[in-house]
Amino acid sequence: MASATPVVIYPPDQDGGRRVRIDGAIVGRALSVQGVARFMQEAGLQDWDEMDVVRSSLIEWRGGGPDAWAH
Repeated sequence: MASATPVVIYPPDQDGGRRVRIDGAIVGRALSVQGVARFMQEAGLQDWDEMDVVRSSLIEWRGGGPDAWAH
């Protein structure tokens, strides 16, 4: 993953899941910050955990921050 490429977390859907876009492609749907961390690890940031996700400036949270998982 290119370090300058943003990650976008979309607003929660009706089930509380949020689409995750990395490098311009939707990589899946996360149900928690832990799920976002797994997608980041799969994208090449193996050492990332939940705290990295919450603190990162690479991630753009739409429709609420890392605490928003309910629709």
